[in-house]
Amino acid sequence: MKHRSLVTAGVVLALALALEVGCRAGLVARTVILPPSEVAASLYDLLRSGEYTSAILATLGNIAISAAISIVGGFISGLIIHASRFLRAGLEPFLASYYAVPTFIFYPVFIVLFGVGSAAIIAIAVLMGVVAMITATLHGLDHLPRVLTRTAHVLRLSPLKTALLVQLPATAPYLFTGMRLAIAYAFIGVIASEFILAGDGLGYAIAYAYNNFENRTMYALMLLIVLAVTAVNAVLDHFDRRLQSRLRR
Repeated sequence: MKHRSLVTAGVVLALALALEVGCRAGLVARTVILPPSEVAASLYDLLRSGEYTSAILATLGNIAISAAISIVGGFISGLIIHASRFLRAGLEPFLASYYAVPTFIFYPVFIVLFGVGSAAIIAIAVLMGVVAMITATLHGLDHLPRVLTRTAHVLRLSPLKTALLVQLPATAPYLFTGMRLAIAYAFIGVIASEFILAGDGLGYAIAYAYNNFENRTMYALMLLIVLAVTAVNAVLDHFDRRLQSRLRR
């Protein structure tokens, strides 16, 4: 794992260096992209000034709420769908083809229902992430050993206790995959929605900077998002490896 991480870091540094040299040598126009060192310096200045603190907090708050609703709602919905053969038979074809439909076609409906603001943004992000969690929950429950279910029946556990004490721990690896996808879709849904539905947030700030030809600000905020997503993914990947190692024991 350490070797793979070093290789990944080396590739990223090599690409950044190549882009730096290309920009400094004039091979890439400044109107297209800025040197990575200049983008990093601009990001440092923005963070130090605190000018975009409210936008950062607004975006991260919407992402956290969207991810939480997607994860909890997807797990509960997966339990309900898995418990009913009739319900699953009716919904499974829809779930299988769900991501073939672009979610953003529904944004006019959400504007009517929730108005322009955080509620509509969160609704779109949840719509994108919850199905990934439902699918992961169903997949995990399908692989749940029958002996565990029978033991829960013998012990006369309630549906809630069965879900929390038996199904949740046993399906943890599958659920964690769903959680990672739900968080990824939360990032995508929130930031993309902020371009068209918000008056605050990182998506709105990037769109505003683009429309006003503020390349330094635009690329600095884009770098911030890339770093945030990379950090979150690294943390989740660490916990995923620990979980998988425990299960192999």
